Amino acid sequence: MFLAAALAWGAACSSPVDQPGSTVPGKCSAQAPVINAQKTDILFVIDNSGSMAEEQEGIATELPAFLSELQQGGGVTQDFRVGVITTSVYQRSFANNRESYREYAEESGHLRPVPTASGEPSAERYIEGSDPELLEKFRRLVFQGTSGSGQETPFEAVRLAVASSLATAPIEQGGNGGFLRDGARLLVVVVSDENDCSSTQRPPPVILTQETSRDICTDEADKLTPVDEYFNLFQGLKDSTGAAREVLWATIGPVGLSNKSVGQVQDVTPQGTFVRNVDCPTSNGAGTRHRAMAERFDSRLENLDSICKPNYRDSLVKIAELAAISQSIEVMNLPDPQLAQVLVTRADGTVQKCSVAGGELRYDPSGENRPARIFFLGGCLRRGDDQGVEVKLLCAG
Repeated sequence: MFLAAALAWGAACSSPVDQPGSTVPGKCSAQAPVINAQKTDILFVIDNSGSMAEEQEGIATELPAFLSELQQGGGVTQDFRVGVITTSVYQRSFANNRESYREYAEESGHLRPVPTASGEPSAERYIEGSDPELLEKFRRLVFQGTSGSGQETPFEAVRLAVASSLATAPIEQGGNGGFLRDGARLLVVVVSDENDCSSTQRPPPVILTQETSRDICTDEADKLTPVDEYFNLFQGLKDSTGAAREVLWATIGPVGLSNKSVGQVQDVTPQGTFVRNVDCPTSNGAGTRHRAMAERFDSRLENLDSICKPNYRDSLVKIAELAAISQSIEVMNLPDPQLAQVLVTRADGTVQKCSVAGGELRYDPSGENRPARIFFLGGCLRRGDDQGVEVKLLCAG
């Protein structure tokens, strides 16, 4: 049975409260702690294929709105830093009766150097939110050119950046070490006009051709590393203390303008027949894997928007709003995570019940010098307009 907030553990619960050395709480409910914004490491994944010049310009133009919203942080001071990687890892193709394969070793999850005012690469690999030149540096960093791979692999690029040896290798040795901080959330923002074509295999199992009437990465998606495999890897990230890392994901990608739908349509032009995503005329293929990944992180898809929008201000502001909300809370003296139930009061007054047992929450046990935490998952994410969060315990009757 579920016991009300003010009710103490009853005899039916066989309470261990009075046992010597017990850390079990004396009530079946506890108020959630005050949820403050945490420090956030933001990783932009920029498509640098041949069709992305206008889109990179569009992102750079609207960065002031993104940073302004991020710095407001729902009224809480934000501690964030920003880095950029590209979608280029490899390209396997067949053209003119010849197969070719190329790896983009200098990119492949490596944080891109922050350009100087004159456009030269610097030794800087990420920008602190407190940097007085944040906006100018960030604008320059977004422009990653259009000579990258036409086989876009944002999921694999992120895996390499944050979940391979690259993540801890020192920057002076070509790694990303130091970008991810202990106790910081990771926000990944993917910007691309084509479907993800990621695989952990080398060379990849999908081969591009010159046939523009097919989106091969979508048609042969069953050969790629499953979206769930990447999602589970990202959700399992830990910091150097062994604490689970909170990971947020957002995408501006090839999905429909009106309802974020995905589906292939053929665009017949004098230059040939090309595959687009439905309701997204400037895309180059359908964003099926992008939508699938976004949905795993947020079932309401508030973290997904269309690359075909005329401008990205609203998209970036929405992402910044999501970034300001902590999706985890500390919990103390929890005898069994399966007993935890979190009640989230939404803006309209409705109460959503979420639990570890039901799969809406994830529990990370305490460790040395760190408390246990409960993480909100895709179907139970906190929203900026929530009225309250309450942690309760279920006890057996």
